[in-house]
Amino acid sequence: MSSSPTASAAVLSGLRRARSLLPSVSDYSETRRSWPKDLVAGVTVGIVALPLALGFGVSSGLTAEQGLITAIVAGLLAAVFGGSHVQISGPTGAMAVVLVPIVATQGPEAVVAVTLIAGIIVVAAGLLRLGRAVSFIPWPVIEGFTLGIAAIIFLQQIPFVTTATDAQPGEHSTNALVAAGQLIGEADWSYLPYSLTAVAIVVACMVIAPKIHPSIPGSLVGIIIVTVLAALLSNPLATIGEIPRSLPLPSIPDIDLGAIGGLLPAAGTIAALAAIESLLSARVASSMSASGACRPDRELVGQGIASIGSSLFGGMPATGAIARTSVNIRAGGRTRLASIVHALVLLAIVLAAAAPVGQIPLAALGGVLFVTAVRMVHLTTVRAIMRSTRSDAVGFIVTALITISFDLIVAVGIGMAVAAAFALRNLSQTTGVTIEEVSAGASAHPGDDSISIVRFDGPLFFASSDRIFDEVMELDGNVVVILRMSQLELVDASGARILAEVVHAFERRGITVLIKGVKDSHVDLFRHVGVLRALRDKRHLFDDLPSAIEHARSHVERASARS
Repeated sequence: MSSSPTASAAVLSGLRRARSLLPSVSDYSETRRSWPKDLVAGVTVGIVALPLALGFGVSSGLTAEQGLITAIVAGLLAAVFGGSHVQISGPTGAMAVVLVPIVATQGPEAVVAVTLIAGIIVVAAGLLRLGRAVSFIPWPVIEGFTLGIAAIIFLQQIPFVTTATDAQPGEHSTNALVAAGQLIGEADWSYLPYSLTAVAIVVACMVIAPKIHPSIPGSLVGIIIVTVLAALLSNPLATIGEIPRSLPLPSIPDIDLGAIGGLLPAAGTIAALAAIESLLSARVASSMSASGACRPDRELVGQGIASIGSSLFGGMPATGAIARTSVNIRAGGRTRLASIVHALVLLAIVLAAAAPVGQIPLAALGGVLFVTAVRMVHLTTVRAIMRSTRSDAVGFIVTALITISFDLIVAVGIGMAVAAAFALRNLSQTTGVTIEEVSAGASAHPGDDSISIVRFDGPLFFASSDRIFDEVMELDGNVVVILRMSQLELVDASGARILAEVVHAFERRGITVLIKGVKDSHVDLFRHVGVLRALRDKRHLFDDLPSAIEHARSHVERASARS
């Protein structure tokens, strides 16, 4: 009978946790005040997302239609089910890089199955409450990632301004920095005046419009102006071009159960990238917007559902897209309505407005993202990190450089490794050993100079244990050594093992070791590793220093009597 209330409480708690991962009416509480800005932001980011969706579909080795399907279906589902109010989801460049080898080795048809499996994995990660894992990524690493992504976004716009000819897959490097250099070297100089003028108009509108009135969407105004001018004046500007006019019917992907084992590694890689990129993008978005913090577990569930939905329509994996999310925020988006409108705009373009939108010059979209990339980088933040500590500055720089040079997962992994290495080094330096005298003056006893008190301060773990062992072992000429543990903080198995070796080493020299002040939280560890067992007598463990000193003096007296 007594277990029933406990079981009921556990069930209710589980239901509340599950409910927190689902959409609610409160998600739209701010929509009454922000809907005008959300509508404008949704339209703006929808137009900006269009060429990106088409391009990422092609660059993945798939089709432009699959990229657009992903932006519509996954964008809508992630907006409704995700944990961020301002996140825009869809196909991304990082995901395209991961998909290329999958398409090459297993074929385009495998991507749909991999997308479904990866989506299920991401949903499971959210249900298991793994979303907070991103909180272990240090702030300098997050900012380094943001700087690197901003640089990549900026570099990825170079094709929009250098030539009207679309590059074919494989013509240029997959690295944004290298590809930008290649494209600049191949630039059509007769094309640049037109494209740069389009970029300049958009940039000017984005800079000037907010100064006239904050509600004016400078990016949308700039795009409209450039599109109208391009339609009226003769020019060579490349445009979005023809886009598909319908969506396929949803269907369950055909998955060969015998082939699932071969698909799991690829699905695991995609799931990891989708989770990390989405969580980091949402975290960056939270720092850029006043719309509230992201709920990471719900974000994982939402992104997983988005990829599952995308696969049902024949699409590709989706993640949170920092470029489009930044456009959304800069355009005034504050609630999920903007993300939903972005997906509906893309759908409307497919169904009804393909022709006019297809006339938008790509250079105009490049101008929007040039400004977006620049605005993502806050110089005050960069200065603060660079002036903080050497380890934070190095972690920031390394993460940014690796993000630009390789990809997100590698950058975050290396950035965290660098940060962890410096953190462990700094933490190990706080571990100290102090040799104390037993007494002085009137309270001194004969033979006290044969007793030493070794006080441990700070944490004792694998990074500091060897150094501490060497320092303690320099003691010589003692009859008794008291190891004072009351100031010892964190201890791991390596630290405890070193303490056991210290006791053994002193005892082998004929020095009696007493231990004083072992914290309750350390007792089990010391017992299991053998620290307490290393003592010559179990009575050599004390709770207070006076008792330990008194016992040590008795040992000295007996040693003197024997000599």
